[in-house]
Amino acid sequence: MRKFFFLAILLFTSNFFAQENGLLEVAKSANVGMSTERIERIDAVLQAAVEENQVPGVVALIARNGKIVYHKAHGASNEKGNQLDKDAIFRIASQTKAITSTAVMMLWEEGKFRLDDPISKFIPEFGPAQILDTYNESEGTYTTKPAENQITIRHLLTHTSGLGYGVIDGDKRFQKIYEEAGITDLFTTENISIEESVKKLAKLPLHHNPGEKFTYSEGLDVLGYLIEIVSETPFDEFLRKRIFDPLGMNDTWFYLPKEKYDRLVAVQHKKDGKWENYPVTFYDTDYPKKGAKRFFSGGAGLSSTAKDYATFLQMYLNNGEYNGKRILSRTTVQSIMGNQTEDKFGEGKKHYGLAFGVVTEKGQDAGGEGSKGTFDWGGYFNTQYFADPKENIIGILMKQTRDSPGDETGWKFRQMVFAAIND
Repeated sequence: MRKFFFLAILLFTSNFFAQENGLLEVAKSANVGMSTERIERIDAVLQAAVEENQVPGVVALIARNGKIVYHKAHGASNEKGNQLDKDAIFRIASQTKAITSTAVMMLWEEGKFRLDDPISKFIPEFGPAQILDTYNESEGTYTTKPAENQITIRHLLTHTSGLGYGVIDGDKRFQKIYEEAGITDLFTTENISIEESVKKLAKLPLHHNPGEKFTYSEGLDVLGYLIEIVSETPFDEFLRKRIFDPLGMNDTWFYLPKEKYDRLVAVQHKKDGKWENYPVTFYDTDYPKKGAKRFFSGGAGLSSTAKDYATFLQMYLNNGEYNGKRILSRTTVQSIMGNQTEDKFGEGKKHYGLAFGVVTEKGQDAGGEGSKGTFDWGGYFNTQYFADPKENIIGILMKQTRDSPGDETGWKFRQMVFAAIND
């Protein structure tokens, strides 16, 4: 009897600490205040999206209170129709940004810099900032005028630096300027380092005065190089030693180990009503497993799984800690979630912090986005995530498509996840 009593106490204590630490363990939805029936609806919607040819395949994960209540794959991983598995690896593109921002804030916690330090203090090539003034399209020439202030680390974190985004920039003038300068956008198989690309970028004009407005940019690539300078460690090694290994994110890489190649999902697009692998354009979609493997893009370069990224988000829901590993202080997490962009982002429904878009009270009341404080972002190849600190819930939706009109899984998944809460 005494042995049974102590065993019961041990089991209770283990479960208590697992819940307190927010460990991602599998549990029944009813045990964490989620409706089993409504989660089954989500499953049916995702399956229908594959059957209706909205997407070739999808992996989704839902977790609450550190418990995974749904983690499933539907559809195919490539044009051959191979079955998609829930541990498949996806190019997460701009979901890399939050991880890079986290690394920046880890070094900030160590007193390596202040957020309002000019980036030129560490990368002198940036020097006095210049704004694009005139542009001659026929000749590809331009003039500049001095900026009123200098780019800071905070500006780079919040996409208010005035830098652009090359080939995906909304301003065609900057597309051409970046192309002419040989800026490496997003990802590449070419033999170039982030140092080389960032130093080229530093010489180019800005969209506007730093801090003036939100312009999505390559600022996180600049910060990847900053991390190398400040930590005196290659960027990929810093992430591995300081974030991925401590959190157990063993499937998150810039360039995949060979034993993981067959788990990488193909990027597909629809042609004549059928899904086929995406062709080589300004990049080769096989970049995670071929080429020079030297360009560690802090803004777009990582590949990962739904489970790994959920682990990263759970660390944030745990106020910077996971499985006994402290990544950030809870006070730093508070600053990261704060409104760093005032009214420059999201039309009042969201603000931008130091790593994420964050839902405001207006966004909460509009419906379908989660509670005030829910943080989110997505990636170029149709991946997305959200995490709600109030409800302690995570939603991740992984796809690998380009040019996929008619795909309604994104908004439906998010809306229905929050509708599945029933406690």
